[in-house]
Amino acid sequence: MNPTAQPLRIAVVAGEESGDLLGADLVAALKAAGREVNATGVGGHHLAAHGLETLFDPAEIALIGIGAILRDLPRLVRRIGQTARAIVAARPDCLVTIDSPDFSLRVARKVRALDPSIPIIHYVCPSVWAWRPGRAVAMRPHVDHVLCLLPFEPAELLRLGGPPGTFVGHRLSRDRHVLAAAAAQAARQRDGARRTLLLLPGSRRAEVSALLEPFGETLSVLQSRGRDLRVVLPTLPRLEDTVRAAVAGWSFNAEIRVGEEAKWQAFGEADAALVASGTVTLELALTGVPLVSCYRVDAVSAVVGRFMLKGWAGALPNLIADRAVVPEFYQDYVRPGMLARWLEGLIDDTALRQWQLEGFAEARRRLAVDEAAGTRAARIVTEAVGSRDRGQRLAIGT
Repeated sequence: MNPTAQPLRIAVVAGEESGDLLGADLVAALKAAGREVNATGVGGHHLAAHGLETLFDPAEIALIGIGAILRDLPRLVRRIGQTARAIVAARPDCLVTIDSPDFSLRVARKVRALDPSIPIIHYVCPSVWAWRPGRAVAMRPHVDHVLCLLPFEPAELLRLGGPPGTFVGHRLSRDRHVLAAAAAQAARQRDGARRTLLLLPGSRRAEVSALLEPFGETLSVLQSRGRDLRVVLPTLPRLEDTVRAAVAGWSFNAEIRVGEEAKWQAFGEADAALVASGTVTLELALTGVPLVSCYRVDAVSAVVGRFMLKGWAGALPNLIADRAVVPEFYQDYVRPGMLARWLEGLIDDTALRQWQLEGFAEARRRLAVDEAAGTRAARIVTEAVGSRDRGQRLAIGT
């Protein structure tokens, strides 16, 4: 019987919203290639739309900071074991772990120990080039291939002794929301208009709690310096109450926009943004919105980070363009007076603003690929399954 006539059994572990989207794109691409797909594992509503019944709420493993992980360690250990056993029992043709490396790679290790015949692909290269580089070589025994979102990552995995990797492209480079917001930006007339500043304090409660206060103080500094800005604060439905409570005492109005469509509309209207470091920095760069990036973590993570951070930058536009495009401020350096002055230089038509926009164009050029990331990823998953059927290990060049 032709093996492609059989349903493809894919196990997926996706703890973050971004990973859930990548997993959904992968499954959609497999289906578009003519395969029936049965998905099992852990995922959110995007994967659920493709039939996945998650083992538990993925929000349980979307933790930030070493302190949060240590506090939740007993439950996380139980979930790792539960997930690995359920995957092996499902006898999948392939396991795809997506991002969330502190959880998903531990699941991969257990699955490899329980059933070495299951091909394991990790989607989204851990940032081994910036943080804990020893993770690269540690992945080799239980990860057969890494699907990389950034063009420099396969070479970094090779340099660090990790498993082979393939640059599949970043889903945002072809995302319809990004393209629509970029078109809206290109069509805007800035002459004489009141400037619009976006505040994006993060997609987790811990991030919002850490950053909204200094973001509000930054607005106060801008106001004291004579800036009359329209302030827009996009957020997620599950964070709306937290955000509204945090801004209730502000002396100026912030338009709170809830949901994805409202967020992307705001991106098309913005002159600049003050954001929590993360994927949103790349979303804004590809849209063409100048930004300042910030981040604060708990005290334990901050201490450990001083010894284990290796990269020259954290913001994705900087890493992709390979130049200092976006200013980054961390921990005690998230200072409202400094943030306000950087934003002034980006809101106005300055050489600083133009420098960022040129850097964003370079990042877009480097991310350009001739097919969607999900399509490339689906091809590698299909090759992994074919290799297993032939009794071979996956072997793909970078």
